[in-house]
Amino acid sequence: MSIEVDSKNTSKSDRMAFVLGYTGETGKALVKELSRRKVFKKVMLIGRREVQFEKDLGPEFEQKVVDFDHLNDYKHEFQDLDTGFSCIGTSKAKSGGKAGFIKVDHDYVVNAAAMAKSVGCKHFLVVSSYGANKDSSFLYIKTKGEVEEDLKSISFDNLSIFRPGMLLCDRVERRPIEACIRCCWKPMPRWFVKEGAINTDNLAAAMVNKALNPSSEKVETIENKQIYELI
Repeated sequence: MSIEVDSKNTSKSDRMAFVLGYTGETGKALVKELSRRKVFKKVMLIGRREVQFEKDLGPEFEQKVVDFDHLNDYKHEFQDLDTGFSCIGTSKAKSGGKAGFIKVDHDYVVNAAAMAKSVGCKHFLVVSSYGANKDSSFLYIKTKGEVEEDLKSISFDNLSIFRPGMLLCDRVERRPIEACIRCCWKPMPRWFVKEGAINTDNLAAAMVNKALNPSSEKVETIENKQIYELI
């Protein structure tokens, strides 16, 4: 079932969704967009810890704390949730090194996706990265590419892979080099920014619109410039 919507639509369907990685910058923007649009009957926020939101999200939202290292114990939390959003992402430094980064950015995403598919998820939307390539020699790009390939093998009815460039947002977490690069992007012409950067609010809006209007293709890879076309 899909719903034709525009950016001002606030009608609610009988569909139910879950969000992974809702404490990150893209995840927070996605939750805000879902709360504003109110297009899902139920939205399950599944994560490793419970968080407090600045504003009430609405009765359709519910938080569930799970242990991603023992995900089989939480299969029921994914039951009948037909749409899944994954904004999971970390850094090598924050995760404690290469092994920790792979566990979070790859294992948590793929294992949760497989779990969700087994209990009814039909459409999975994931934030990957510009240039994702499983054969890359760079850890970040390689891991994102491997995630994409493994998600394809799960065979969702629809798999939407978003490959944003530089994410334009004000991070709570300090990343000095990334912050400097973002400052350089902001004064650039809009046509130039579209090629390699996007605001997290725009990315979130595009993800919701794609969830409501999935492609006729089973697997769709959406590059940075194409994300703008979904807003």
